[in-house]
Amino acid sequence: MLYLLLAAALCAADQLFKMWVVGAIPLDGYVKLIPGVVGLTHIRNTGMAFSMLSEHTWLLAAISATVAVGLSLLILRGRFTRWEKVCLALVLGGAVGNLIDRARLGYVVDMINTEFMRFAVFNLADAFIDVGAVLFCVLYLIRTAREDRAKRLGRGGNDGDADGH
Repeated sequence: MLYLLLAAALCAADQLFKMWVVGAIPLDGYVKLIPGVVGLTHIRNTGMAFSMLSEHTWLLAAISATVAVGLSLLILRGRFTRWEKVCLALVLGGAVGNLIDRARLGYVVDMINTEFMRFAVFNLADAFIDVGAVLFCVLYLIRTAREDRAKRLGRGGNDGDADGH
């Protein structure tokens, strides 16, 4: 349950930041934060990364809803370590943050513009999803490799904390 609360807090942070951007920066406006590195803009994205599937917002909302349900079940019932569940909570919080935008607005508010990568404008939810997914994969691979090694050495099994406690 704690991990679902973390996901809700991350979703709320994403939504609050998006509301601030919409109120403070005009559509297509730009504010430099660190010249040459990062700035804030206010754009509307009806698609996903790189505006893919931009004509299918309803499909992206359905996928996000399905992912959110699946992640919630994994967090509640899956045999993962605490840190793996934190990573899943990051992904869940981001997925729900973008789902709320798609359901409420028909698009996602994006604002973080990395000046050194001109092709990418994203939001906090996107960052939560990316960081959570990458870290989850790394942690999961490390844990399963350790478990496999322990089995090969005849120690039986789980030297990690696979029940989340």
